[in-house]
Amino acid sequence: MQTLLLGTISGLTIFLGLPIARLKPEAEKYLAFMNALAIGILFFLFFDVMKNASGPIEDALRAHSANVWLLLTAMIGGFGVGLLSLVYYGKRFLAKGGIPPQKLALLIAIGIGLHNFSEGLAIGNSAHTGEIHLALLLIIGFGLHNVTEAFGIAGPLASQKVRWTYLALLGLIAGGPNFLGTIIGFSFISEPITILFLSLAGGAIMYVIGELLASGRKIGFHEWSGWGLTVGFFVGLLTDYILVAVGA
Repeated sequence: MQTLLLGTISGLTIFLGLPIARLKPEAEKYLAFMNALAIGILFFLFFDVMKNASGPIEDALRAHSANVWLLLTAMIGGFGVGLLSLVYYGKRFLAKGGIPPQKLALLIAIGIGLHNFSEGLAIGNSAHTGEIHLALLLIIGFGLHNVTEAFGIAGPLASQKVRWTYLALLGLIAGGPNFLGTIIGFSFISEPITILFLSLAGGAIMYVIGELLASGRKIGFHEWSGWGLTVGFFVGLLTDYILVAVGA
């Protein structure tokens, strides 16, 4: 119960970063910065997710394990489903001039939720094997990481009037799966399931990055976009270094 409670808190720290969506920049250059900030964070998250998904496959290849085909299928299948399902979903809105910002934020929340599910699996697995110290470090590190990921959700909403109830819904979608992942991870350990959900997240994040890039081109102010990309990527990298520093 303690592990479950702390894992839930780790996921819900995403609420700490969501209020930034209530800011209403007056100048379009700040909108360009916020949009690019979200892209930078999501680009780093995509890199991090796919690195973690491919790690077990590389280990299986080195060990000449017969399990490698199952792991590879989980990664390819998960990535394809995560990306293509959103491609076909997005076709409904592209004909009307693009995906509305609130629905785009929802898609980002879904992608981050899939990622947080895999983080919950890691927390639950560590607690299940008796590595309570590692589980606590993961909770602290992932909690910090989630605050940063919230900026990715908030980016498309910078120019919109957003209700607190909708932000709460986005927070539950993005952070709630940490709770489910912790339960499942504590019950049993499965590399294919972890890889599957990481790859689902990777495919979804890639789709969203493409949509945000299209939005950024419409806004303009490329120098502000450049700064947003730089800051977003290195903020994500910094939180990852914090995870490494605490031993996660």
